[in-house]
Amino acid sequence: MSKVLVECEGAVRTVTLNRPEKRNALDVEMLDELEAAFPPQPGAEERVAVLRAAGTVFCAGMDLGQRSENLGRPTPIVAALRAIENFPLPVVAVVQGHAIAGGNEIALHCDFTVASTRARFGMSLAQVGLAPNWFLTKKIIEKGGPVAAREMLLLGDPLPARRMYELGMISRVAEPGDLEEEAQKLVDRLAANAPLAVRIMKRTLVRLMDFRDAVPHDDLEAEVRRVSASDDAREGIAARLVRRTPEFRGA
Repeated sequence: MSKVLVECEGAVRTVTLNRPEKRNALDVEMLDELEAAFPPQPGAEERVAVLRAAGTVFCAGMDLGQRSENLGRPTPIVAALRAIENFPLPVVAVVQGHAIAGGNEIALHCDFTVASTRARFGMSLAQVGLAPNWFLTKKIIEKGGPVAAREMLLLGDPLPARRMYELGMISRVAEPGDLEEEAQKLVDRLAANAPLAVRIMKRTLVRLMDFRDAVPHDDLEAEVRRVSASDDAREGIAARLVRRTPEFRGA
């Protein structure tokens, strides 16, 4: 069974993360499917995409079992996130449950995020000895600014949906029973707008944020890889897998 489901009906493309038995944790196969779900050229009749998830958790991030086998290697999530961000049409994330690490990044790379009050968003990498690369970090800065980025990254504690809304990092927040209705209102409004105008505005908005890539950062990327291959990272992931407190040694 596919780990990412795609359904195109009329103006709406619906993409569903479909690994609920693993809390929609991301493995390489799932990321490849997610990238393919957002092609550079959608159907001519399509006007908007909706990204949702099966089960009670939106996405728990990278599959830590697989991550522990690939420490120090570039994360494969970037290609999928680029596909979402550069998709020609508006993308609406409907977040019914927790969105952690990679799941948080997926939600933030969508143009709009509508979240249940039950949802929590977090980047818990500091708590397991890992660090996000340049591409992942710049999205948090873009969405929330430096104060929110520090709160999310350096502390690593998940933020409730209402706090995310207050920080301007998500678009809408609704009670669980109202989530689908609130999301549908937004999807309907987007689908009703002039498609050519929407496409060029989205391209403009994405390009306006690309200037950060011109800032030299090769040294930072090398350091992120070193941190991700460290003994602390191995200890943090091992501890998280068995739900114990890690013992970090700064090495």
